[in-house]
Amino acid sequence: MNVALWIVAGLLAVVFLASGAMKLIQSKEKLVASGMGVFEDFGAGTVKAIGVLEVLAAAGLVLPAALGIAPVLVPLAAAGVVLLMGGAIIVHGRRQEAQGIVVTAVLLALAAFVAWGRFGG
Repeated sequence: MNVALWIVAGLLAVVFLASGAMKLIQSKEKLVASGMGVFEDFGAGTVKAIGVLEVLAAAGLVLPAALGIAPVLVPLAAAGVVLLMGGAIIVHGRRQEAQGIVVTAVLLALAAFVAWGRFGG
């Protein structure tokens, strides 16, 4: 079970690090032009804030346990990802983006698995 939790947390960390970095590096307009129309409804500052949260989530999913420093932060980071993805599902639902809902729901489920497993489930 521990190996599965590490694998899932690592995969989530890679996804959120890449996604967050992209939101931090590129402008809102460039993101929208590249097919991420969901950001049309948000201000540039909100997009950057989401990027920061995603990068922090990536770090929180692996670094505390890997370094042995406050490993309780791993399930808390995973719970934060669950909340973030819950909000993303709502946004995709309002925009009637079925593919966005499915992808986000998978990420939410994986993060819930990590939170459950690391909280001692």
